Amino acid sequence: MEYLYIGINDELEEVKSIIEEAINDLEAKGIYIKLNHKKMNDVNYLEVQLNSENKMNHLKKFLANLLAEYIIEKYEHRFITRIIHSNYCYFNTGERREILRTALKNIVGFGEKNIFSNLFMIRRKNIVARKLLEYLETSNEIILDGFVTFRLKDYIKELEEVVDKAVDDYMMEKEYREFIRLLKYFVDIQEPKFDIVHVLAGYNNKYVLLESSGREITNDCIQDFVNEVSEEDINFDDLLVSSLITLAPNKIYIHLTGQIKNKELMETIKNVFVDKVVFCSGCDLCLTHNMGSNGIKRSDYVEK
Repeated sequence: MEYLYIGINDELEEVKSIIEEAINDLEAKGIYIKLNHKKMNDVNYLEVQLNSENKMNHLKKFLANLLAEYIIEKYEHRFITRIIHSNYCYFNTGERREILRTALKNIVGFGEKNIFSNLFMIRRKNIVARKLLEYLETSNEIILDGFVTFRLKDYIKELEEVVDKAVDDYMMEKEYREFIRLLKYFVDIQEPKFDIVHVLAGYNNKYVLLESSGREITNDCIQDFVNEVSEEDINFDDLLVSSLITLAPNKIYIHLTGQIKNKELMETIKNVFVDKVVFCSGCDLCLTHNMGSNGIKRSDYVEK
């Protein structure tokens, strides 16, 4: 008969339940155990009594995987919070909270599991399980708090990289919000030059702008840019946003959205102009523009 001791000052019953739930899997492998509560040197231990011969190595491998899952579930949030407060203490409380939220979203997807988050979880679990097994190969006694504090440098490094990425994501999002706030400010101080502007997407990543009567105003918007740079160097997505801000219409109708490859562009326009944007799901204007792009002359456009 052999013994293995797991020191857990808190939540001993929870760890015991986790192991008890796996009893059937253990017995299927010919591993029979009994669990007892022991207190030694003011530390609560879960005593694992092994009643099978020559099965201790198998038991340790099994427990290493179970305890790795437990450690990730119970300590990961705490570790990430500690890393943020230690490495990024110059952020204020609200910013650190946002970074934590972003880090947790990146690491577990807030329930939106996918192949990448699953693979990353497996990687982290394997790091912890490997370290647990290395330790248990030299000892039949482990205190989880001490092990987590001093033996998981590789795991902590993984979490530091998660936090670093979360900070980068947060800063990009912050800069984007500031960019949107600035664009909205420009729109607010502009006097509307047109009540309605229609935006028609083309197959060549260019856009046609029309006023409500159907008169094309694209060239009026592009002229200032053409004077400064060659047409080959123009970013037509940026030009569209700049043109709409300059025109500051009361309503923007965007047609043929399926031909717009840059979906972030649409999000930017929505965020800047908010309730002034209407995405057309199909109309005579869409049909006529498609016909015109195939060489058929466009007719006059009806005001919406």
